[in-house]
Amino acid sequence: MLNRRLPLCNAIALAISGFTVIAAPEALAQTEGAVQIEEIRIVGSRIIRQDEVSTSPVQTLSEADLRADGSMSIGETLQSLPFVGPSLNNNGSAGTSHGSSSLNLRNLGENRSLVLVNGRRWVNGAGTRGFRDFVDLNTIPQAMIERIEVLQDGATAVYGADAIAGVVNMHTYQNFEGLRIKTNYGETGEGDRETLGIDILAGRNVGNSNWTVALTHVDQKAIFTQDRELTAIPLNGLSLGTPELLFRESSLAPVVGFTVPTNGITRDPGADGSNRANWRGARTTDTYNRYDNNYVVGPLERTSLFVQNTTTFSDALQFNVEALYNKRKSDQQFSQALSVIQGSRGFTIPNNPAVNPFGVTFAGSDFRVTGFHTENGYRQNQQEVETLRLGAGFSGVLANDWRWDVFYSWAENEAKFRSVNQMDLDRLALGMRNCSTTGLTANVSDLASGCVPINLFNPMTQAMVDYVNFTGNDKNAAEQTDFTANLTGDIMELPAGPLAFAAGIEYREELGRDIADAYINAAPRVNTYQTTSSAPREGTNGKYDLSEAYVELSVPVLADQAFAKDLRVDLATRFSDYSTFGDTTNSKVGVVWRPVEDLMLRATWAEGFRAPSILELFEGARSTNIPVSDPCSGGGAGLIGCQGVPGSYIQPEAAVPASVGGNGNLNPETSENISYGFVYTPSALQGFSVTMDWYDIKIDNTISTFGAQNLLNLCASTGQRCNFIVRDSSGEIQDLADGPINLNSTRVRGADLVARYAHDNRFGAWEYSLGVSKLSEIVEESTLPNGNIQVNDKLGKALLREAFPELRANFSARWRLDQWSANYSARMIGDTDETVAGAPRHIGTMVYHNAAVGYEFSDALSGRLGIDNLADKMPPVSLVNTNINFDQNTYNAMGRYLYLQVNYSL
Repeated sequence: MLNRRLPLCNAIALAISGFTVIAAPEALAQTEGAVQIEEIRIVGSRIIRQDEVSTSPVQTLSEADLRADGSMSIGETLQSLPFVGPSLNNNGSAGTSHGSSSLNLRNLGENRSLVLVNGRRWVNGAGTRGFRDFVDLNTIPQAMIERIEVLQDGATAVYGADAIAGVVNMHTYQNFEGLRIKTNYGETGEGDRETLGIDILAGRNVGNSNWTVALTHVDQKAIFTQDRELTAIPLNGLSLGTPELLFRESSLAPVVGFTVPTNGITRDPGADGSNRANWRGARTTDTYNRYDNNYVVGPLERTSLFVQNTTTFSDALQFNVEALYNKRKSDQQFSQALSVIQGSRGFTIPNNPAVNPFGVTFAGSDFRVTGFHTENGYRQNQQEVETLRLGAGFSGVLANDWRWDVFYSWAENEAKFRSVNQMDLDRLALGMRNCSTTGLTANVSDLASGCVPINLFNPMTQAMVDYVNFTGNDKNAAEQTDFTANLTGDIMELPAGPLAFAAGIEYREELGRDIADAYINAAPRVNTYQTTSSAPREGTNGKYDLSEAYVELSVPVLADQAFAKDLRVDLATRFSDYSTFGDTTNSKVGVVWRPVEDLMLRATWAEGFRAPSILELFEGARSTNIPVSDPCSGGGAGLIGCQGVPGSYIQPEAAVPASVGGNGNLNPETSENISYGFVYTPSALQGFSVTMDWYDIKIDNTISTFGAQNLLNLCASTGQRCNFIVRDSSGEIQDLADGPINLNSTRVRGADLVARYAHDNRFGAWEYSLGVSKLSEIVEESTLPNGNIQVNDKLGKALLREAFPELRANFSARWRLDQWSANYSARMIGDTDETVAGAPRHIGTMVYHNAAVGYEFSDALSGRLGIDNLADKMPPVSLVNTNINFDQNTYNAMGRYLYLQVNYSL
């Protein structure tokens, strides 16, 4: 392996060794009086060009695009693009994003989209109970970004792993001079989601250096479920139980004077639980809204400081420094802790009037308490994520205008994760025992100290709550070290133009560590279930490194010929050697043909791969809860895989316990991309352009989980993989094991159209833009253990927290005249169908309208007033996403949003 890559590395090293001649200025001086031609490097290539022609589709978001609406983050702006699929945002009552913002290009997942800043990789996110395997866009300060390029094609041959669906490259301001201050305040039409943001950008030349500093602060408040009609009541029904809890215990029957029903007994709301007359048999109408007072959109606070320095020593040598500090605070609020009290889990209530008014002992397998411990307060997940990134490098010009650069960066995302108002189940169990330690074999002196007897038959007092409540603390971090060296220039002049070349090397280390709360993971000492109401999990500690080298060529074939104004072939290949799985080589070929001046045709073929992430490789085993429909429930006990499950078994909760963890034997995903299209810029209509591109992406060895629902269905119908499912004697699922494997192949096909037109007349300057994305196919195929092929066709479907409409579109119009400006935009998300109880249910097309008007009071002061979602449209109802009633990764439930922006510049 080593010998095979030495020639390429040696060639690059030899070329880069020429950097030493920088000390010889006479060899580097440019010819006096030479015409200076602007040189451009566009995303998807390291070659510096003299035009913006690319073999792959690239969409550029200008400074004006980035500030056209009321969004206060890069993630919000990028997620509105029509070729971006369901992505994590700040929606979600149970905190599915944990404050992160992601980008899902081509509907292929956020971990198959590469994010760069100034052409360099960004560190992965952190902040969950565990860490992320994708970039959190909330760690990139909006104030520093001048423009964004989005490559809608594979680019592994140039940038390495993860660039399967595309690449996003964010360009910071370079050599900025002056001062800009932008303040933004907004809130919804309901008076919530108050958002205050301030961006400060300052730059100054000091001698031969330019210093640019950007400061961003954003403070966004929450939206609660009860404040939106859509989310106030979960469509899957209220949870069985009341705030007074439900008790099941067969020995209660003679005490209460009636047969204890299946649902148990409950106390009349607000009544004295010590009086037996206030207890009755529970009814199916005894329900509780566990989603009341949850967050629909969670609060978030971000502060970023970005410092950039460019020092020019000569025309041939520059020194560059980048430094970032970003701090994010976010939290999610959801229901109070659900009771897990069962006699089979070691919980008992002795026959003691201090904790029990009924005169019988509650114990054994038939004892159970269900409902929510409402006095203990709403649970919260809180994140505090700090991002630090430091980078420095040199760049310069060699003889014959060859360009080089070297850059070293180190970055870390470090997060503290707090789970508030969880319950210490050992303290709860001990308090229920009236603090008696009799019969306990473990040392519980720490629990007995300050123990408060707990009487569950009346509301818990504050002293009981203080004794039982628990806050978990987890820490995690993602760390990246990256070194790159690049060289580009023209090898020789061919008849049709220069033969352009680029080559480079990269060495990168990725590290992830996750320290789980030790107390949560400790073995229980009083009960036999778990120590706290937070699921235990193992920590994670993993790392890998890689070495890479690449070469690019841009070969001009014809120029200024009949039916060939320009014909060019671009070639690239990249060799990657990973410490985890070995080496891989990936190549790309692109062709540009301009038969006439107004029309350009282009096509690419590209190989790609995605390396298994640290999370997928090394994640420690953890417990979670996954919504499923148990096929053994409600009469399904006759199925082959449901033998031993009682016929009376009814699934008690929509979500079941599951355990997942990493898989160190994973192989990389591999991909093949084909794209082709045209760019038409008619000379007869100045300012107009239209591009159309078709794409076809095939991914093999897709890393995925088998899926909890698939696992249950397969077990029930065939008896296979039933050993991954653990049930108790009642049939209830206690654990379901589901980890990542190289399982699927995925194919995505579609087309993108972008049309733009800009013109001036006596009524002002006008700009129009239309983007349409047509999804033609998105299919996953899996080989089941029995050899059968399972096909999952997602096209046009609405699933759990993701939707795949065939059409998405954006339209924008901008106008400017003297001091006045205005803009209008519309965003369309096409219709889908979801499957509910085996029957299709249609979800209609959604169109959101946004508008803003601005005025320049002077050269220094301007303001804008805008409204996003003019029609105050709420997301379409989804019966698949019944906990919160809508797909929170495709839509948001803010409603109409009004904002005022004030800008000051010097």
